[in-house]
Amino acid sequence: MSHANIGMKVNANNLPNIRHRKSEKKFYVSRMVGLDSDESLRSNISDIMEVEMKTDEETESDGEHTQRLIPSPTDHECINDDAKKSVTRDTQFRQFKDENVWSMSIQMFVPFLLAGFGMVAASMLLDVVQHWPVYQTVSEVYILVPALLGLKGNLEMTLASRFSTHANLGHMDTKKQQWTLIVGNLALIQCQATVVGLLASLAAIILGWIPEAQFDIYHALLLCASALVTASIASFLLSLVMVAVILLSKQINIDPDNIATPIAASLGDLTTLMLLSGIASLLFKATAPMLIIFHVIVTPVWYYIAAKNPFTREILDYGWAPVICAMLISSVGGLILDYTVSNYKGIAVFQLVINGVGGNLAAVQASRISTSLHKNHRSNSQEAPTVRFNPFYVFCTKGGHARTARVLLTMVIPGHLIFSYTISYLQAGHTSFTPIFLIVYLTAALVQVILLLYITQLMVVWMWIRGMDPDSSAIPYLTAAGDLLGTALLGIAFHILYAIGDGDSDVGD
Repeated sequence: MSHANIGMKVNANNLPNIRHRKSEKKFYVSRMVGLDSDESLRSNISDIMEVEMKTDEETESDGEHTQRLIPSPTDHECINDDAKKSVTRDTQFRQFKDENVWSMSIQMFVPFLLAGFGMVAASMLLDVVQHWPVYQTVSEVYILVPALLGLKGNLEMTLASRFSTHANLGHMDTKKQQWTLIVGNLALIQCQATVVGLLASLAAIILGWIPEAQFDIYHALLLCASALVTASIASFLLSLVMVAVILLSKQINIDPDNIATPIAASLGDLTTLMLLSGIASLLFKATAPMLIIFHVIVTPVWYYIAAKNPFTREILDYGWAPVICAMLISSVGGLILDYTVSNYKGIAVFQLVINGVGGNLAAVQASRISTSLHKNHRSNSQEAPTVRFNPFYVFCTKGGHARTARVLLTMVIPGHLIFSYTISYLQAGHTSFTPIFLIVYLTAALVQVILLLYITQLMVVWMWIRGMDPDSSAIPYLTAAGDLLGTALLGIAFHILYAIGDGDSDVGD
């Protein structure tokens, strides 16, 4: 039997199950030339064309399994690009599921420590600026502190979570995609920062007016201008840092979900508090209404840019409720802070630490759960997410997000001990570190994180089921809840210490 006949026998057996591309026709012909007589060649070509006409009628679903008739080194060039991306996503998904506990812990703990030291620095700064004239005269600035520091949760941490999800889903593989994402999100952040800053100042004015029923237009303008300028500058700077962190983590193959949100928090507190205190002190002597008018005029420009961007258009529709509600929740926490600082001076240096630690850990968990839900959706997973109220499922089940929750919980006490003794070593604050103080303080911190992680599991899955994107909706609520719970629990802790007589004479100073 000739070589051509043998080849045709094999081809006749394989062709019915294979879909051919038109580009392969020349290849088959060129490989068969010279193998047999002209008559045999014409017969072979007619057979191939006949089989191709039949196979062209097959469904497109066979396209993912395209094979060549004759093996060659160019086989891989014919693989469909979508199939390549699908394989890559499946590989990444398996890596995500099989993530090593130690690797995950190290990736989380190092940024967590950096974030903690950033919050320690911010707390020490708050301990200093609370004695400045602007804080002494315009006490409503205290109400602005949690609301504006909460911008890192409302805006920068949601930005980090969105970018992390886009990076994990392969939406940042090209320069064009990266620039489109960056420009649209920067415009969106500026628009949201201006609106949230304005609303935060109005909330501070109203909450400050309620107890004494006195309104001072000078104080109102000061709060409004300070909030707008601080929110705009801080959000722009922190957004640039977040973009750099996500791109760098993608280059060195680190899961951005583990590091992006804590780094946003590490710089967010200190940068925002420094800007707020400095700007409020400058405007304390010369309030500039033109600053308020400028920010109000430029906001529609940011809105227009974000509305034209495909990645941020939807967030303009449904992304306002979370940031505004979170701002209001944080403002209530600020009202509690205003009361507790006036009664317990020692509370200021711990306030931002306990608030930030809880919010950061909850944000990491929310970002990971959200990415997992997106990946399951992309891989057509048959397992439908359900809201589970059982705390045992959230913390004690094997593997999955319960394992992540346990890892995050193990960071709470070591982290707070490191941060507390750093404060003590630097001789900051007005509180001595007695065993009773540490027990009460660490208990409050642990309770806060347990509650936040439980709320995180329920909220993220519930939002996903309702069709909301948890990356843009969950983290603002969680960081605001962290501020409120942290402020309330720390106030209760100091009240207990003051009531039982800790033996520390300056707890109430």
